[in-house]
Amino acid sequence: MSLQDTVLMQLRDLILSGQFEPGQRLAEQQLAERLGASRTPVRAALVTLEQEGLVQANDTGKYLVRQFTAQEVSDAIAVRGHLEGMAARLVAEHGLPRQLQNQLQACLTDGDRLLADNPLSIESYAAYAVMNDRFHALLLEACGNRALQRAVALNDKLPFAPASAMLPMQGTVALDRDWMLYAHRQHHMLFDALQRGEGARAQALAVEHTEVAQMNMRLALERRAESERVMPVMRLVVG
Repeated sequence: MSLQDTVLMQLRDLILSGQFEPGQRLAEQQLAERLGASRTPVRAALVTLEQEGLVQANDTGKYLVRQFTAQEVSDAIAVRGHLEGMAARLVAEHGLPRQLQNQLQACLTDGDRLLADNPLSIESYAAYAVMNDRFHALLLEACGNRALQRAVALNDKLPFAPASAMLPMQGTVALDRDWMLYAHRQHHMLFDALQRGEGARAQALAVEHTEVAQMNMRLALERRAESERVMPVMRLVVG
């Protein structure tokens, strides 16, 4: 887990929570000062966010927040669920090679260890996101279907579609940690289905797994709406 991973997670959270307006320029130096980091990890995180469809570069190479709707995010997550469901079914039907079994088990062990923190630290949260990405990437790589892999790569360019882009915000709220624990139990159940060669069950679990992402999005948007209602009141009180 690197500083870039932590910065990436924090910037995703800031965008989703409405800290930046659509079209607002994201200045590297100001972001670095806000996050207590250097410009290098901030620059790398912005590149990743562009790949994920959350920001876009203008003609001068400056990054701007991209506008997106809740429906766009929900649709992208749903598509990912069905694509990953197909990938999981293919892996189960092909049989789980020993190397892949060991790699997935290592991911599960790391996830168990990281989620033991209560509350989660920002470092543990970022490390879990890296593990989560690896778990999903291993399954996609092992499915052997190039067209499916390209479809997932294309879908990942939509806002909050990638595997770890919709983890709970910073994982500091008890309910958020509960959802992460539930999602990780799904990882364990999916691994069990893969080991048993249960293609239909593996597919269903992978599709169901994305409901956690849908719930996280709804919770995040509810918090964002609540924050937007509170801010005008605060301005009146301060004024």
